Amino acid sequence: MGKPSGAMEVTTLVEQHYAMLYRFAYRLSGSAVDAEDLTQETFCTAQEKIGQLRDPASARGWLCKILRNHFLHRRRANNVVTWESLDSLECDPEDAADAAAEVDSERLQAVLADLPEAFRTPVILFYFEEFSYRQIADQLGVPIGTVMSRLARAKAFLRYRLRPHCDAAPLNPARPGVT
Repeated sequence: MGKPSGAMEVTTLVEQHYAMLYRFAYRLSGSAVDAEDLTQETFCTAQEKIGQLRDPASARGWLCKILRNHFLHRRRANNVVTWESLDSLECDPEDAADAAAEVDSERLQAVLADLPEAFRTPVILFYFEEFSYRQIADQLGVPIGTVMSRLARAKAFLRYRLRPHCDAAPLNPARPGVT
């Protein structure tokens, strides 16, 4: 008896997208173990729903969306979801211009982990996975302007936090809500 329908497609998806999905999962979760689990869960779901992938050219976005959904589901299950505004960032984004050119990858990951997920995901997709504004907007189900706004605010936050003499930029949990 041959392979079940869709088995070859999933194998191809794994070969073509595993490294990218693992990086995305690691940047979202901040943990190698969680990244491995999320990546595996993503491919399991992809195998179950391979029939939903109409255009192989859109596989990257489809897989990232599945992975993000698994990540969000885990966070909701652990009651870790918090919505915080970057409006309360205690710095002028222009003051952040002196950020160091070279950044330690562990420190970058730690600062990324401090970003609320609604800001972290666009940063990861845009800067690390080279998604376009349109692709990110489609992933998140938000207008392109929202993606651009979130990227600009997250970038200011990251610049500020990655400055050599910055330990933390407190976010004000009293101002929930993400625009």
